[in-house]
Amino acid sequence: MFEGLKSAARLLHPGLGFKRWFIPLVAGLIITGFGIGLFLSELITGIRTTLILQPLFQRNWATWIPGVMMALMGLGLTGYSLFRLNKLLLQAILPNKQATVGYVAEQVYRHHRRKRRGPKIVALGGGTGLSVLLRGLKHYTDNITAIVTVADDGGSSGKLRRELGVLPPGDFRNCIAAMADDEALTTQLFQYRFRSGGLEGHSFGNLFITAMAAVTGSFEQALYESGRVLNIGGEIFPSTLQNVTLFAEVDEGTQTRKVKGESAIPEANLPIERVYLEPSSAPAFPPAIQAILNADLIVAGPGSLYTSIMPNLLIGEIVTAIRASSAPKIYICNVATQPGESDHYDLADHVQAIESHTDIIDIQQEDQHEQNFFTAQRTKKTLFNYVLANNNQTRPIPENMSHLKYVPFTHFESSEYQIIGADVIDEQFPWRHDATKLASAVMNWFKTLNN
Repeated sequence: MFEGLKSAARLLHPGLGFKRWFIPLVAGLIITGFGIGLFLSELITGIRTTLILQPLFQRNWATWIPGVMMALMGLGLTGYSLFRLNKLLLQAILPNKQATVGYVAEQVYRHHRRKRRGPKIVALGGGTGLSVLLRGLKHYTDNITAIVTVADDGGSSGKLRRELGVLPPGDFRNCIAAMADDEALTTQLFQYRFRSGGLEGHSFGNLFITAMAAVTGSFEQALYESGRVLNIGGEIFPSTLQNVTLFAEVDEGTQTRKVKGESAIPEANLPIERVYLEPSSAPAFPPAIQAILNADLIVAGPGSLYTSIMPNLLIGEIVTAIRASSAPKIYICNVATQPGESDHYDLADHVQAIESHTDIIDIQQEDQHEQNFFTAQRTKKTLFNYVLANNNQTRPIPENMSHLKYVPFTHFESSEYQIIGADVIDEQFPWRHDATKLASAVMNWFKTLNN
């Protein structure tokens, strides 16, 4: 206690400007007290002389004016002094343009509203697709949990993964930037990529998360602290903490070849028969499982079918939790096909790829856990109940992107899925999703579903 008082006394040091507004604050409180006292004195005197029993128009209101005026003057001086003191203190800990009462009030409001507004939504994926969805959803709810693949092995993420043994931070960086309050500045900072020197090719966000992991001692704690520092509106979890590698079996015509590594799979540019993780028994990150089981809505996609979405669904415990959840489950299909992954795929092909892979995961789970909870979940034939697809395919894709084709919007034969069509394309880049349109389509559908 003594140390606290000693530290507080430093505010009275000459030159800080604290006394300049602290003294008027005290004076304002004293004047307010005298004014209230004078008013109450006149009021009590009036009661004693039976003035209170007189009609209102016969009372001598003038005797109350000095007390009221003194109280108002004191309150005004107190309020202005508090305003200037707050600004003085805020300037010491916040940038000048943010050291305003309005800014602080907004932050306090958001802080206390956090985790209270909107449905609990779990979004699974990776790459840029997931960050587009999160960028839109954060305007509808504060209860977002992003579950992100850890199979990335290309670029800056892959290099950090190989050299430092950390989980690949790139997709997490994109999610943090998308969910941050001050998205414009945070995105510029986190997405900044060094162009020369020993850090060439690395983005600042990747290095930040990696450094935070070293400081905090774990990758998951690094994500938490990064989110806290940047005030993100939700939580970001890895699907697993294990160092996994994504493999694919591709069709070469006469034989099947195995391709190792997430970044190498699309580069093979061959039809993909299946993808799988090694080790195949990688455990899910427990908080991710808890988030799925507590969710009001589960969303997968958009994103690369085999290298962003599927790696999450190759983890047995993730699939089991999704099946066990009673929440609506929706898969968001890509706007356009992806070279090397989904060439010539239509809507049904995307859904069938997910179902065939998760069926294999279910069988593996049954082999490991005989006739128990996992087996019981196999009675559910489909992983997702709904599919959201773009139905605006009138805008031509530019010639320089002619290798991309719209995923045909077709209602395939299935009584187990409900197809939802919506215009979700980015007007400037029609082969991509628009964050605002996509989030609006998802939330409008979810609202209709619950009415």
